[in-house]
Amino acid sequence: MRFPTTTALCLGAASVLVLTACSSGSTRATDPTSSASTSGHQEGGNAPAAGPLSSAALAKRLLDEGDLGEGYARKPEQPDQHDDVTVTGCPALRELGGDAAAGGSLDFPSRAKVSFTYASGNGSDVSEELYSGTAGELSSGVGRIFEAMTSCSSYRVLVGAAVTVTTRSVSVPRLGDERWGQLLTFTADGRSRVVKQTAVRVGMVVAVVSGSAALVDAHVERAVAKARVTT
Repeated sequence: MRFPTTTALCLGAASVLVLTACSSGSTRATDPTSSASTSGHQEGGNAPAAGPLSSAALAKRLLDEGDLGEGYARKPEQPDQHDDVTVTGCPALRELGGDAAAGGSLDFPSRAKVSFTYASGNGSDVSEELYSGTAGELSSGVGRIFEAMTSCSSYRVLVGAAVTVTTRSVSVPRLGDERWGQLLTFTADGRSRVVKQTAVRVGMVVAVVSGSAALVDAHVERAVAKARVTT
């Protein structure tokens, strides 16, 4: 099932984290309208792009090993998951479609993504997804998804196994034109994993950085800077 643009944004970056939560972890998302601030101007001196970017152009703006530093290894791209997903305990999220709680990519035709693991040990992952569309499409689409994912403090996702998800909004540095932040905790079989997710819109590009909180905080500013590049 393919969901409309407004369902798929923050999900893409968290998809692998949610599915792997069944064995080792958790993730949490927050509502940008509740705790993350929104700026009415784009920071930086680059001129805005003339229109939405292609997937190929977005791929050139992704973080790479040189941006992250020593100790990072690129993870092979995971195939899209098509498992049946059921959400209970959160009507707003269920309305978006069950897959919205467990992953998938934003439904924009232009997208690019990359994931890395850090040598420090389990749970030290960071991923980035870039999407492009008009400013209005990105703003309303991302906002609606984050709002749905943070409208319930706790809910359950059934995707092969039962995963309990708790959510909490978090603040985001003043980057770009708009920003959203969330913290998710996935619990299954007595084990939990916490994942932070930060989304920042820069003109007609949205950068979504997800993973362990320390790695997201360390690399989101660089991710936004590369997303804004106009050359």
